[in-house]
Amino acid sequence: MNPQQRAEQDMGRPAAAQPEDDMEIGRTARKRRAILRAATEVFLQNGYLGASMDQVAARAAVSKQTVYKQFEDKERLFAEIILGTNDQLVGGFVQAADQLDGATDARQALREVARGFIEILTQPDVIRLRRLVMAEADRFPDLSGAWFERGFHRSLVVLGEAMQGLADRGVLRDLPDPTLAAYQFAGLIMYKPMNQVMFAGTLAKPPVDELERIADEAVKVFLAAYDGDHT
Repeated sequence: MNPQQRAEQDMGRPAAAQPEDDMEIGRTARKRRAILRAATEVFLQNGYLGASMDQVAARAAVSKQTVYKQFEDKERLFAEIILGTNDQLVGGFVQAADQLDGATDARQALREVARGFIEILTQPDVIRLRRLVMAEADRFPDLSGAWFERGFHRSLVVLGEAMQGLADRGVLRDLPDPTLAAYQFAGLIMYKPMNQVMFAGTLAKPPVDELERIADEAVKVFLAAYDGDHT
């Protein structure tokens, strides 16, 4: 075999091996997703100290060696869970805030946003995740700080920007600090139901009609301060 033939053969090898490589990448990705799902359940159920890599491996139906191959240690896996689920939550909040885009009826649009926020925030897994982050805040201050900044704060910055759009169209009053206005709005929505489920447990979640009433009343109070029709 001459050099050109060897070169052509070598050039052809990667292409021939590509399906196997793709299969291996696919298997690795599936294992990683399975580990993350299992770890989320284990951490939410047992907390950080009560969770073990053995438990994660057993629930994911993989070897402990595979877990360590994907994630260096329990702390690394914990961080991946917290920040990964946080990104999913942000997506839900941003989607809810999109209700304000182009809206001309502030009351109706804000009611939709309020109901969307309260539905997301009172989901059992969201409550458990919030408890977990709070419980480990002193142990992992950088992680919990990132969870707040990249999650809740980022979501309210987006909401404030959407509210500023309402103010620009004259639907709301001028907002000197749109992010603060978003925090005030979220506080009105969250305070009662969030404290209820945080302290009394996820089974203490108020019924849907009560959550909707809280959301609607929050809008009324917010508009009493920021309604563009009242100067």
